[in-house]
Amino acid sequence: MGRVTPKSRTVLWPLQLLLVAILLGPALFFAYTAWDDYRRIREHAEERIERALDVVQEHSLKALQTIERTMAETNEVLRGLTPEQILAEEARLQSRLRRTQDALLQIEAIWVFDKAGRPLVSSTILPVPRDLDNSDRDYFKMQAEQDAGTFIGETITSKVGNIRFFVVSQRRPTQDGSFDGIVAVSVRPEHFREFYGRIARGIADSFGLIRADGEFLARYPSRGTEPMRLNPQSGFIRSIQQNQQVGRFIATSQIDGIERWIGYRKVPGYPVYVQVGVETAAVWWELWSQMRWLLAFGLPATLGLFAISLLALQRTRSFHAEIERREVAEAALKQAQRLEAVGHLTGGVAHDFNNLLMVVKGNVDRLRRYPMEERQKRSLDAIDTAAGRGASLVRQLLSFSRQQTHEPEIVDVSRYLLDLHDMLRSSLRGDIAIDMRLPPGLWNTKVDLNELELAILNIAVNARDAMPDGGRLLIEAWNLNLRDPDVIGLRGDFVALSITDSGSGIPEEVLPHVFEPFYTTKAVGKGTGLGLSQVYGFARQSGGTATALSEAGRGTTITLYLPRTIEAAAGGSAPAGEPPVRSAHGHVLLVEDNLDIAEVTRASLEEIGFQVTHAADAQTALTILRSGTRIDLVFSDIVMPGDLNGVDLARIVRSEQPSLPVLLATGYSNVAQAAMDDGFTILRKPYNLAELSACIDRLLGFVPLKVSA
Repeated sequence: MGRVTPKSRTVLWPLQLLLVAILLGPALFFAYTAWDDYRRIREHAEERIERALDVVQEHSLKALQTIERTMAETNEVLRGLTPEQILAEEARLQSRLRRTQDALLQIEAIWVFDKAGRPLVSSTILPVPRDLDNSDRDYFKMQAEQDAGTFIGETITSKVGNIRFFVVSQRRPTQDGSFDGIVAVSVRPEHFREFYGRIARGIADSFGLIRADGEFLARYPSRGTEPMRLNPQSGFIRSIQQNQQVGRFIATSQIDGIERWIGYRKVPGYPVYVQVGVETAAVWWELWSQMRWLLAFGLPATLGLFAISLLALQRTRSFHAEIERREVAEAALKQAQRLEAVGHLTGGVAHDFNNLLMVVKGNVDRLRRYPMEERQKRSLDAIDTAAGRGASLVRQLLSFSRQQTHEPEIVDVSRYLLDLHDMLRSSLRGDIAIDMRLPPGLWNTKVDLNELELAILNIAVNARDAMPDGGRLLIEAWNLNLRDPDVIGLRGDFVALSITDSGSGIPEEVLPHVFEPFYTTKAVGKGTGLGLSQVYGFARQSGGTATALSEAGRGTTITLYLPRTIEAAAGGSAPAGEPPVRSAHGHVLLVEDNLDIAEVTRASLEEIGFQVTHAADAQTALTILRSGTRIDLVFSDIVMPGDLNGVDLARIVRSEQPSLPVLLATGYSNVAQAAMDDGFTILRKPYNLAELSACIDRLLGFVPLKVSA
């Protein structure tokens, strides 16, 4: 960011203050808005609770008053009757009570019990079972011990019919005030639950009719038929101990485990309460529903302003450090320009260099045909070896500039990796041991050798950087048949090639991104992030894939899956001293603008039995072809002066004389790949006599043709 001087600090502090204000201001606004919305939502929830309490309190009061009037009416019907008289008129009285029950939906049954707790008459059963003893019920015991007025008992299960209900009871009046039995009305909890369910939507999510001891007489939502009772430590019990008439509290329900805001009221004149609850989660969700729209618009705007202000701060700092960095930036720019220039010049250098190598190798081949002393042969061998190394250097330059054509070749993996050992040794440090495990019988694969070599080097260099203190690089290969495409997305026969290091490994969060272009964890200037991307792209282009496995502190394994080929790997070029064997002769039109190369190539073609006509450019070649002269093969360089290059010439020949074979030669050309894609055979410079002869044989059909050189 540059050094901050006292002068620059006076300019930077307003921007720094602005950054703080941009974050703090919206944060405070959001906090206030959230608090205000929460307050309003809570007030609205409390209003909903109050409205619901009004409704359910009124409903419960009317229901209990109706039950109380029913008991008063029953007592009036039975006034002055002894137990024996009631039993004698049981049928008439039962019919009378039945009509009352049928008119009131909340009533399950009306019973009259004598002072021993045995039934005298019922609205539902005729005759009543006289052996039934209900003296143990709370609604009877409370009335037997004292005049409890209108008493509401706990929820029970009937001894006849197995029905759940709660009972409201009163004493039967007598002249002397003594206890002579009770009138009991069985009330259905479903009557209250159904009412609560009808009003629940949009008002609240829980309702209850509850006694002061925590026993629920009715509750919505229901929890089956089991009795529901709160323990003495519940929020409701503690709250009514402080305020017996009305109150509000927050508690997690002991019935269903849901936290709610709960309001309660006592039903006037009766020892029961009504409850209404609203889930706190629903309140928070409503708050989030409102705030997320504010976040959706406010957060991007805030982050945008923050990013702009941060950018302004950074640019201001950069401005005050610009003088110190200018020289470094100019030097880096010049270096980048030099590298770009190298990339543009690589093609021209490769072309000219290959032409020189072509002359050298061609004349070496010619000289080998003459008898010479052993010392002269060694000199020729040294020249040929140097030319071969020069050709390898050209291929590396083309690989650097990524202008190399894609030329799949059949590769014997075992032999290739063993040959690659020395190159890897020179690319790694001396403190890194290289171990290879190559089982016998490895299948062949068909890939671009240059890209394969670059992929292995990229993996090896990454492994080297992961082992700063030295380590071990293990290279393994094995045959693999993939039957399940869900494993790595492939099916078929593959050669698996893995490279494992003993380095620091790749963090778990980084591992999924290692094959992404430009993704790198190295410091600025230490890597481009294209190395493993090239590895993955090469593997996919070859018809396979690449995978990465790693564990922090335990090293990394990169595995290439390359498709198997049933073709046999080439056994190498014919020995330099062995003369080519021709099975036919013909007339070759040689198109080459470089006279030295033309002379060498003419001599080679004549030596293997061809008559040669030379043309210095494509237009001259077309004139010869259109003159009627019999030509058996057109052999043309790709890069030539004039409006037409070798590929253009080959396309014209194909269109005018489809049966005439065309062989193209090049050391470099940006259109060579297009020529290969069009199906033309490419002979790469520099080539020797054996390679030229073999390529012509393939092209003329003496051996199976391979669209490559």
